[in-house]
Amino acid sequence: QKEDIEVTLLPAGHCPGSVMFLFEGGNGTVLYTGDFRLAKGEAARMELLHSGTRVKDIQSVYLDTTFCDPKFYHIPSREECLNGILELVRSWTSLTRYHVVWLNCKAAYGYEYLFINLSEELGIKVHVNKLDMFRNMPEILYHITTDRRTQIHACRHPRDDDCFRGNRLPCGITCQNGTPLHIISIKPSTMWFGERMK
Repeated sequence: QKEDIEVTLLPAGHCPGSVMFLFEGGNGTVLYTGDFRLAKGEAARMELLHSGTRVKDIQSVYLDTTFCDPKFYHIPSREECLNGILELVRSWTSLTRYHVVWLNCKAAYGYEYLFINLSEELGIKVHVNKLDMFRNMPEILYHITTDRRTQIHACRHPRDDDCFRGNRLPCGITCQNGTPLHIISIKPSTMWFGERMK
């Protein structure tokens, strides 16, 4: 038996290009989220989830449940996290130009929001290994660099943690103009909120 189904892609807010799938057919409507990260009120502004003035009648939701665990009772908003990171990075990098921050990002994508906001707020570009992976995201290209002399790094190495323990950034830099760097590491990861009380 054949049935026509309308499939709508909705922004998932997880990483660039991530989507949720809304399936609508004669037997009802289903939402499949996959990995998603929406702030309060974002779903209410998605016109394609609404029919007129009301939310569409969705019979089933297939929900990503990575954080469906009591230990993740409170996950701060993206804005709260950004403000905390901004405050820390600003206070550290303002000490001297040899005070450097390493953003220990475990995934290749999904941190663009953080890079752009740090660069805009602090006027410091973020060092990455290569620009080519961001070529299809022109809005970020002004905020990242391959110049290792910047104070914010998101460069990567297969043995990142070993590099950091040796007071060396993953790109290999340990000093500038003969002056040793003072490096702190920030690991922007939601997983940590289940492992810590604050």
